[in-house]
Amino acid sequence: MSDAGAEGATTGSDIWIERYRPSSLDDIKGQDEIVERLRRYVEQDDLPNMLFAGPSGVGKTTASIAIARELYGDEWRANFLELNASDDRGIDVVRGRIKDFARASFGGFDYRIVFLDEADSLTNDAQSALRRTMEQFSGQTRFILSCNYSSRIIDPIQSRCAVFRFRPLPEDAIREVVLEIAEDEGIEVDPEGMEAITYVADGDMRRAINALQAAAVLGEAVDEDAVYQITSTARPEQVSEMINRAVEGEFLTARSTLETLLIDQAIAADDIIEQIHRSVWDLGLDDERAVALLEFLGEIDYRIAEGANERLQLESLLARLARGEANA
Repeated sequence: MSDAGAEGATTGSDIWIERYRPSSLDDIKGQDEIVERLRRYVEQDDLPNMLFAGPSGVGKTTASIAIARELYGDEWRANFLELNASDDRGIDVVRGRIKDFARASFGGFDYRIVFLDEADSLTNDAQSALRRTMEQFSGQTRFILSCNYSSRIIDPIQSRCAVFRFRPLPEDAIREVVLEIAEDEGIEVDPEGMEAITYVADGDMRRAINALQAAAVLGEAVDEDAVYQITSTARPEQVSEMINRAVEGEFLTARSTLETLLIDQAIAADDIIEQIHRSVWDLGLDDERAVALLEFLGEIDYRIAEGANERLQLESLLARLARGEANA
């Protein structure tokens, strides 16, 4: 890990996700197959256009920067243009900044790299313009597109790219990085605190590192109380207890737990729904009840997205379970 953390967590004002961002492909954790493929491209110095698809915090941006660092060395910043499509969604960005960068003169390298993050936020017109730009400057520019949902990228762009599908990071990879950072920063993470961090992260390394940094502010030791408190996350056992009580017909007990989560702990309804979804197969429900619960979750998630009252919808979920609708 970096030596930048040697002075400890309380000194330095930088963000740990940037301080400890891997600088080479070999330092990327949990994406071994993708790293191996990318390594071959770098060694041959012959990149295709690439599409990185996958959830947040799994190494897409890091891999792009690592490729540039290894190809260009100290000159990587001059040969690497990073844009975020969620900030600049219009066609003018494609026709403007990307074209200006692609046209600019450069020496010593066969091509430059344009990295477009959150490319699935581009409008269809902008994607069409991007496709034409990729064709026009294919000789001197390589494009790396990053997205959460590859289905939102038009087929003509996908067909021009080598597609890499990044998976959520395994818990072992997250533990390894968190322990390295904790040691570098002089922080003690107890076993329960580590379990809490991996639960909160849910395969997202960026979320894990942010949780560690935030929890470390509360003291030199990071435990589960600090992690759940600082991330406004319900304990898994609270969620399980709430759902199980509802299934057993104890609506008022389940509703009391829900009020604790929503009011006392100020956890957002969307987060509670997500945690219930993650816990469905760990609740001990039979397949029929589990499937019914998933159906109920889909309904209330849609209603909340359409503007329905969050608390009312969650109470409705518990009421349906308590009434035995999951048994129907």
